[in-house]
Amino acid sequence: MDTIGWFGSIMFAICGLPQAIQCAKDGHSNGLNWFFLIAWVLGEVCTIIYVIPKSDWILLSNYFVNLVFLGIMLRYKIYPRVSENIESELIINYTPRML
Repeated sequence: MDTIGWFGSIMFAICGLPQAIQCAKDGHSNGLNWFFLIAWVLGEVCTIIYVIPKSDWILLSNYFVNLVFLGIMLRYKIYPRVSENIESELIINYTPRML
């Protein structure tokens, strides 16, 4: 049963990885809603507080890894990277049909 628990915990823990990578690549997390991020953080913190006395390391590992990914997302939500090449972000590609 512990093997299944660890597998499930790892799968849940890495769910936030693609979004954290995307935020780091984009330099922002504009597509993520503030309510979503705050609710996720509060849920993780409250659950960690609940699980710590039980010493359930399977769950705790999941929650701590998720907090790291959430920290990355929040960092780019609060402090988005300022683009040095704004022109490349504003280029609109027109196709012949659009003209």
